[in-house]
Amino acid sequence: MTVGWHFDNTYSKLPKSFLENIKPVPVKDPKLVILNKNLAEQLNLDFSKFSEIDLAKIFSGNNLPDGSETIAQAYAGHQFGHFTMLGDGRAVMLGEHLDKDQKRYDIQFKGSGRTSFSRSGDGRAVLGPMLREYIISEAMHALNIPTTRSLAVVSTGEEVIREQMLPGAILTRVASSHIRVGTFQYIAATQNPDDLKTLFNYTIERHYPEIKQSETKALDLLNLLMKKQCELVINWMRVGFIHGVMNTDNMTVSGETIDYGPCAFMDQYHPQTVFSSIDQHGRYSYNNQPRITKWNLARFAECIIPLIDKDEQKAISIATETINNFEKLYEEKWLNMMRDKLGLFSEDKEDKNLIFELLTWMENNKADFTNTFCNLMEIQSIKDPIYQNEEYLNWKTKWKKRLEKNNTDKEKYLELMRSVNPIFIPRNHKVEEALKDASEGNLETLNKLLEVIKDPYKDNNMLEEYQKPMPSKNGKYQTFCGT
Repeated sequence: MTVGWHFDNTYSKLPKSFLENIKPVPVKDPKLVILNKNLAEQLNLDFSKFSEIDLAKIFSGNNLPDGSETIAQAYAGHQFGHFTMLGDGRAVMLGEHLDKDQKRYDIQFKGSGRTSFSRSGDGRAVLGPMLREYIISEAMHALNIPTTRSLAVVSTGEEVIREQMLPGAILTRVASSHIRVGTFQYIAATQNPDDLKTLFNYTIERHYPEIKQSETKALDLLNLLMKKQCELVINWMRVGFIHGVMNTDNMTVSGETIDYGPCAFMDQYHPQTVFSSIDQHGRYSYNNQPRITKWNLARFAECIIPLIDKDEQKAISIATETINNFEKLYEEKWLNMMRDKLGLFSEDKEDKNLIFELLTWMENNKADFTNTFCNLMEIQSIKDPIYQNEEYLNWKTKWKKRLEKNNTDKEKYLELMRSVNPIFIPRNHKVEEALKDASEGNLETLNKLLEVIKDPYKDNNMLEEYQKPMPSKNGKYQTFCGT
């Protein structure tokens, strides 16, 4: 029997300063909780002939497949603005798998035990947060947002100490790579120019081979990364997603969303929304995500200054000018994204005012972010009386007048709106229900939620309960990082 693994491990061949060769710590009694069969098929992996017992051994790291080469990666990070040398303290890379099209994927275990980077951590993960990552990463994929994905979750049969004793688990994460801004920060901090060039060339070879022949590779890489990260955060803003922990070690050079810790989706629109229990000052609030993206990009630029130009002052000047282009780039892309959400073709000088009037009304009236755009798309299941508000109806009159400038039929602008405005997001209370039931051994709620979010742009009036925001009686919603 063969799964179809096709390992071709390149990162593990880098200098030892980049990584630690280490095996996952075996677990007591692994049991398969969930397997992502659709993702497995996309990876050209076939697990159909394996029992759940065998699958649990594979995805816990108790049985390592042929060709795997397990490592923990070194990286650093600005965590809430404070620089720290980090690394995979509870994750181990299984290897790099190639699919039939030779596309390369990192396969990583999260919660697989202590490494030399663990510091005071136990190297383990808890079932709830691992299932949360599974749910949210699959939702992001369905929403057409670049993301790491989850292949499997197993329970370990061991308890993990957090605020209390909780069931342990291991997540198998799939990414186009785990190279982060923090990886560059780590190597830059070691002050080894050869290692920096090695990482730089490896990153270009793996993710941006189109600039290999350029005379200005370092500047090109900075511009490409800025564009990718700008597009990513605009996608987050489009669907009301709040990452919650945008540290530099959680920004990939591939432009994928990574690390679904205290993340959540916004119900009532408020630009300062924060869910993370540890974000006391709103550093990673909804509206601050673009600013932090620019800040993180500046940290990346600092790392590659020696590669931009031999003259340090000239290199700093070039990097600063490049990073300062971020606001203009973001504003232009954000405005176009909001035009799409409102079904507006072409540009009009009053578009920005029209958009901000709506957002101001939403904030003042505590309107649901997702459902407001559903109402504009005439989704019949959205029946909140808030949308009979006189101010809102007056705004809609202005909006409809602007739509006339599209010079196209109604179906055309609705088609545009339906392509970018989800009807279903993983509502926070529905995620919590699924995690609670799963912790008690009932996966039915989890599987139903996964089925709903698999097709977020398709109207289904049979699923009205999945469109409703969290009941106000539930109080303020908070999320936790799980470490």
